[in-house]
Amino acid sequence: MLKQYETVFIATPVLSDSQMKEAVAKYAALITDNGGEIVYQEDWGLRKLAYPIQKKTTGFYHLFEFKAEPDFIAKFETQFKRDECIIRFQTVSMDKDAVAYAERRRSKKAAAEAEPKTTTEE
Repeated sequence: MLKQYETVFIATPVLSDSQMKEAVAKYAALITDNGGEIVYQEDWGLRKLAYPIQKKTTGFYHLFEFKAEPDFIAKFETQFKRDECIIRFQTVSMDKDAVAYAERRRSKKAAAEAEPKTTTEE
């Protein structure tokens, strides 16, 4: 039975945009190749870290929401540990309330992006 998970990882800030996209594609392919299904993914971009990690103060954040078999998570996290471009990651299992909250958050974000922006000129 597939369970729903959420993973956020931080990649080193020295990566170029194309390298970051390759890393994201690699982990997305890892999920789908192992029978998983990506529900949602979001690129949070370059952000300041709360504290320095490996003498770095910023990092590229990326979020994956996916469904997968529970035994896949150990394999997924092992790939993060082996990748020297990833400086932190966290995977959490989502219960039904977390799934509902994530769906509401996505629908609010989609509504905000669809809403036309108005500008006032003086």
